[in-house]
Amino acid sequence: KMDDDDDIPQLSSHTLAALQEFYLEQQQREGMKTSQGFNQYSIGSIEEDWQLSQFWYSDETASCLAKEAVLAAGKGGRIACISAPSVYQKLKEQNGEDFSVCILEYDRRFSVYGEEFIFYDYNHPLDLPENLLPHSFDIVIADPPYLSEECLQKTAETIKYLTKGKILLCTGAVMEEQAAKHLGVKMCKFIPKHSRNLANEFRCYVNYASGLD
Repeated sequence: KMDDDDDIPQLSSHTLAALQEFYLEQQQREGMKTSQGFNQYSIGSIEEDWQLSQFWYSDETASCLAKEAVLAAGKGGRIACISAPSVYQKLKEQNGEDFSVCILEYDRRFSVYGEEFIFYDYNHPLDLPENLLPHSFDIVIADPPYLSEECLQKTAETIKYLTKGKILLCTGAVMEEQAAKHLGVKMCKFIPKHSRNLANEFRCYVNYASGLD
């Protein structure tokens, strides 16, 4: 079992111990997962919390968005995932040396990812750690937790602060006008799917020539 740790040298032994304890508890809760071996970055390794309006993407959608992010970021690129943990998990699963990634998320369970986790509350869009420099990410992927103009507008402040230019936004189809207004993004043909069907139609929006059309 020890060999598994070799893949994640960037985590300190303290974080690793916490991670292992966390997974142990989780595996005991869901005994069925232990038999298949367990990947800390797989979608669903942290369960959805509907009170926080969390809905994970399907595996296929997360893969597609992660692939797009890597292409858009370019070699050695930096990717920020705002409230889009399933894309973050997919990016980490790829184990790419060609890019780095941060997750900005309100749900502190994601702090198991160590230094890449940044606590984020959209109500305080610029309350960010000092080491997150303005315009330091090649692409920002964001999935605001609520379909409201207020939530989009505040998340947009964070996106505009962090990105060098490229934006990939996932939100409801009903938000098309607000997305254009606050971020200058246009709807893509690609239709994101969630692991559970949501009542609201979801779409992706970009402000650059993406592979999602």
